[in-house]
Amino acid sequence: MTGDDPEITLYRLQACPYCERVVRVLQELDLPYESRFVEPMHSDRNAVKRISGKRTVPAIIDEDTGVTMSESANIVEYLEKTYGDGGAA
Repeated sequence: MTGDDPEITLYRLQACPYCERVVRVLQELDLPYESRFVEPMHSDRNAVKRISGKRTVPAIIDEDTGVTMSESANIVEYLEKTYGDGGAA
């Protein structure tokens, strides 16, 4: 990583339990990230659709690995495998 710029951008909704699950894992792994809060109306989430192809949140972009994904379970698994104990030891 270069500097203090977060490599991970998290697209999320306020008070969304699936988004909070991803936030918890990011914090547990001590990963810097930038939160981008999206429109509450599903049909207005064009920014998320542009990056992930879907309007669902949470969605992340990991600049370090070039990965873009949505679905909290997939994101949590990816983060733990890439940056947690499941990664290269």
